Amino acid sequence: METKMEAMEKGDEKVEEIKELNYRGVRAMPYVIGNETFEKLGTIGTSTNLLVYLTTIFNMKSITATNLIYVFNGTCNFGTLIGAFLSDTYFGRYKVLGFASVSSFTGMLVLTLTAAVTKLHPPHCVEAPCVGATPWQMAFLLTGFLFLIIGASGIRPCNLAFGADQFNPNTESGQRGIASFFNWYYFTFTFAMMVSLTVIVYIQADINWAIGLAIPTFLMFLSCAVFFIGTNIYVKVLPDGSPLTSICQVLVATVKKRDLAFPDEPATSLFNHISSKSINSKLPYSKQLRFLNKAAIITSEDIVNSDGSSGNRWTLCSIQQIEEVKCVIKTIPIWVSCIIYNVSINQMQTYTVFQALQSDRRLRPSSFQVPAASYTVFQMLALTIWIPIYDQIVVPCLRRITHKRQGISLLQRIGVGAGIAIITMLVAGLVETKRRDEAHSMPTVGFEKGKGAISSMPGYWLIFQLSIAGLSEAFAVIGLVEFFYKQFPENMRSFAGSFLFCGFAMSSYLSSFLITVVHRTTREGGSRNWLAEDLNEAKLDYFYYLCMGLEVLNFIYFLIVAKWYKYKGAGDEADDVPLEEMPAEKHIA
Repeated sequence: METKMEAMEKGDEKVEEIKELNYRGVRAMPYVIGNETFEKLGTIGTSTNLLVYLTTIFNMKSITATNLIYVFNGTCNFGTLIGAFLSDTYFGRYKVLGFASVSSFTGMLVLTLTAAVTKLHPPHCVEAPCVGATPWQMAFLLTGFLFLIIGASGIRPCNLAFGADQFNPNTESGQRGIASFFNWYYFTFTFAMMVSLTVIVYIQADINWAIGLAIPTFLMFLSCAVFFIGTNIYVKVLPDGSPLTSICQVLVATVKKRDLAFPDEPATSLFNHISSKSINSKLPYSKQLRFLNKAAIITSEDIVNSDGSSGNRWTLCSIQQIEEVKCVIKTIPIWVSCIIYNVSINQMQTYTVFQALQSDRRLRPSSFQVPAASYTVFQMLALTIWIPIYDQIVVPCLRRITHKRQGISLLQRIGVGAGIAIITMLVAGLVETKRRDEAHSMPTVGFEKGKGAISSMPGYWLIFQLSIAGLSEAFAVIGLVEFFYKQFPENMRSFAGSFLFCGFAMSSYLSSFLITVVHRTTREGGSRNWLAEDLNEAKLDYFYYLCMGLEVLNFIYFLIVAKWYKYKGAGDEADDVPLEEMPAEKHIA
C-alpha cells in the first residue's frame, strides 16, 4: 500500500508532466506538421495512381488490378486495429509511428524499383500480346505492398493522436494548440491530395513512372527525417493498456453468469463502482442490451476490494464498465451500414478512372490531356468547398428550425449522406451510358492501349458523379468519424478510429467480392461481361445501377437501426440538446 505522501508525489509528477505537454506542443508542432505533410505527400502520391500503374506497367487486367487495390486498401485499413492495439498496450504512439514511417519509406522504395529496373516489371505492350508479370516480379511488388500495409497500419491510428498528445487539453492554451493542430492536419491532407492528384499523377502518367514514384519516395524519406529530428522535443505518452480487455471482461463475466436471475431492482442492486482515476464520463444504467447487465450481479463468490472495486473483473463488472461496452456494441449496426455505404465511394475511386481512360480528356483548344486519375480531385474539391458552406450557412439555418446545436443529429447527417450515395450511383450509370453510346454512334478520338476506343464524350462529364460523391462524403464520412469519436468511451477513442477504418477495410473486401461475382456471373461468352476490359463492350452502367440498388437497401436498413439506436448517456448527448438547455454563449444571435 502506498502512503499518502507517495500518492501526492505521484500527483505532483503528473501535474508537472501535463505542464510540459503544453510547452512542448508549441516547440514540437513544426516537426509534427512537417512529418504529416511529407508523409501525406509521399503515401497519397504513391497510392493515388496505383490502379493505372498496375494496368499499364504490370499489364494486369482491369478486374485483377481493381481486386488487388481493394484488398490492399482493405488490409491497410484493417491493420489499423493491430496498430492501435500495439500502440495502446505495448509500445506507445512514438515507437509505432517511427517504425511505421520507416516501413512506408521502404515500401515506396521497393515500388519505385519495380518501375525503374526493367527486370522487375514485364515488358511494355506494343503490338505484340501483353505479357504478365512473372511470379518473381509479382513477389517483389507484393513485398513493397506489404511494407506499405505495415506503415499504414501504424501511421493511420496514431498520427492524429500523437500530434494532440503534445498539448495539454485541460488548459485554454493547450486547447487552442490542439485546434490549431487539427486545422493544419486537415489542411495538409487536402494540400497533399491536390498535389498528388495533379502534379505527381501527371509526372507518373505523362513523363516517367520511375521519376513519378521516386518523388513521393523522397518525400517519405523527408517525413522520416523530420519526425526523428524532433525526438528529444516530443512528449511520449506511455501505453496504458488496451480497452479491448475491458470488453472481453464484460463478455466473459456475462457468459459465466448467464443462468442467474436479475434482481428486482437492478438499477440499485447491481454492482457499480467508478474509479476516481477514470477519464470516462459517468453513464447511467440502461435496459438496452439488458443481458450484459448480468455481469454486474453480485454473488457469494465475488470479491469486492476495500475501495469498492471488483476483486476480479473477469467475474464481476461494474454497471459503468458494462455501459461503456454497450456504447461500443450499439454502434455495430451503424458500422455495418457504413461498410455497405462505402461501396459507392470505392467505385468512384476505381472505375471512374477506367471511364476517364476511355473518355476525351483533352483540354481544348490545347492538346493537353488530363491524367485519368486526376479527375478524382473533383471529389475532394466538392468535399472541401461544401464543409465551410455547411458549417457557416446550413447549420445556423437548421438550428433555428430544429433547435439542436449541430442543426441535425449525427445519425441524421449520416443518413443524408447515405441518401446522396444513391443519387451518386444513378448519375454515374447515366454518364456511363452516354459515354458508351457516343463511342458506338460517333467518331472516336483515339485508342487506349489495352482497353479500346476512346469515346468523344468530354471527360468533364465525370465531374458530376465525383462532385455528388464528395458531397455524400461530406455528410456521411465526416458524420461517421464524429459519431464514433463521440459515442465511444473517452478511453477508447483511438480504438474508435481503428474501428471505423476496419469498416472501410470490410467495404474494400466487399467491393472486391462484388466485382468478382459480377465479372463471373455476367459473362456472355469470350471476354464480354459487365466489367469487360473495353468499357465500350461492357455494361458498367448496369453495375452502377446494381450498386445503387445496394445503396437503397442500405438506406432502408440504416433508417431502421438509427431509429433503434440510443445515444451515449441515454439520449442526453450534446447533439440532441435543445437550444434552451444550452449555455448562453452557445445561443444563436
